[in-house]
Formats: sequence, structure tokens, C-alpha cells
Amino acid sequence: MSAIASYQNCSGQSMFRHCKTTARLIRNAKEIAPATHLPTTPLSAVSSNVRTNVVMNNDVVDPHQLEAIFQKKRSLRSKIRKELKNMDPIQRSQEDTAVQDIVLESSWFKASRNICAYISCASLREVDTSRIVSEILSNQTDGNGQMRKKLYVPRVEDKNSNMRMLKISAVKDLVANSMNILEPSLLDSDGNQCEDVMQASEPVDLLILPGLAFDRSGGRLGRGGGYYDVFLKKYQKLAQEQKWKQPLLVALLYSLQVVDEESIPVTPYDVPVDALVSPRGFIPISPVAIERCD
Repeated sequence: MSAIASYQNCSGQSMFRHCKTTARLIRNAKEIAPATHLPTTPLSAVSSNVRTNVVMNNDVVDPHQLEAIFQKKRSLRSKIRKELKNMDPIQRSQEDTAVQDIVLESSWFKASRNICAYISCASLREVDTSRIVSEILSNQTDGNGQMRKKLYVPRVEDKNSNMRMLKISAVKDLVANSMNILEPSLLDSDGNQCEDVMQASEPVDLLILPGLAFDRSGGRLGRGGGYYDVFLKKYQKLAQEQKWKQPLLVALLYSLQVVDEESIPVTPYDVPVDALVSPRGFIPISPVAIERCD
């Protein structure tokens, strides 16, 4: 049985044990009746001050401070992973719906033409992106055949934090990797090489990120691989060289993943996000997010 076909046999609560269920969810996203929307409350813009927890001297990072920060990160990861594991499945489903509703109804999403987004993996307990992916893939061209939206999704290249964002045109362009996580093949379903966003002729407007924990100053705690931070620094450098506008970095999260302001331990290697989307609403952080978003 092929990787994509296997999704047809996954349903109900088993989706929380199989990343591959995502493909089925994406296919069926437009057929699923919207679940009850969680109450949302307006959230005002918060501090956008740039910060760091590491003292640098002539670009040299104190290794003792760095190790202390890494230890704090490991501790926070362990805590959040346990909380996500114990999260009520009904609440998780409601929050998945609420977060995606906010994204899909936002002006910043609708106005974005070139989008990078992650393919959610239920076993990693990431916020579901199946409806977002479905919306982008179903709106790639207008009635005149003109390109409306492009979608680039992550592909892990090695264990050295190298990741690419490749364009897909359909769910069938995805394959399961050795970790059972969906990612784009180097060739699409028609046998053509998938476009790498680093070689694209147009800038990325929006980049949707996952993570384990976030604070209201833009701090993001990933899973420890550094893949997104390395990719983001490379892309931000490219955008600067091309004199493009930097992409809007928006993280999706469950309510329990928001921690106190400036609680995420960060290093100079970490890239802050511009905004958060939680079940309770949109939280702009950077001046870019405040300017470009609702």
C-alpha cells in the first residue's frame, strides 16, 4: 500500500498516532463541517523589543551561558511535551479548528501569494494545518489560469539542521520520510523537479511555523534540531540581498503553548516570530506584524 493510500484506513482518535493521516485530512478538509468555534477575545499588540539572553563580546558567545540556556530549553521542552500529551482530544480538535479559522479568515493570509507552511504531524502534536493547506492548493490559479497562490513545504535534508522548502501542487506530491512525517519528494507527481523556494523568482509573503512553546515577545522554542532557525536565517539573508520584503513569520499554537512574556530562553542563533495565532486570537508582536495585519 502506498504512503498516501494508507491514509484511507486512518480515522478517529488513531490520527493522533499517525502523521500520515494528514493527507486524508487535507483531501477532506473542504467536506468537513466547521466545528464549534471557541470564544475569541481581542488581543492587543504587545512589546516588540528585541532581546537576547546571551551576552556577546565581539560576536563570541560565552559557552557557559549558552549551556545554561540549552539546559533551560531542554527543561521547558520536557514540560510542554508532557502537557501536550495529556491534552484532551476534544479540546485539541476544537483548538485546531479555532486556529485554522483565524488564519483562513485573516486579511494577511488572503493577501499572501507565496506561502511556506508546515505539514502538520499529529504524533508530534502540532496544530493541524490540513484546512490551510487545502485552501492554498485549491486556490493556485484563478479563472484565467493566472497564478494566485503557491505553497512551499519543508523537506529535511540531513541531521545537520539543513532543510529546504519545496513547492507542491497537490497532496500526492508528498511522501512519508523515515520518521513517518510527510514531506515533498524531489520530483512532483508529474515527474518534474519541485521548485526550491531559495531559487524562486518571487519573495515569500507568509511563513507559517510550528513549535513547542512561544512567548509574547516573539520567542519560539522548537524541538531542538535548529532546522527552522537555520532556514530562516538563510532566507532572510536572501530576501535582504534581493531587496525583497521579509516574509511575515506566524506561529500556530495551542493555548497551553503560550508561556509568560520573555520566558523562552533564546540565543543569537534563534529567529523570533512576528506573530502568534492561538485559539483565542491573533497576537501581533513585531512592527511588521502590526503594520501588515489586522
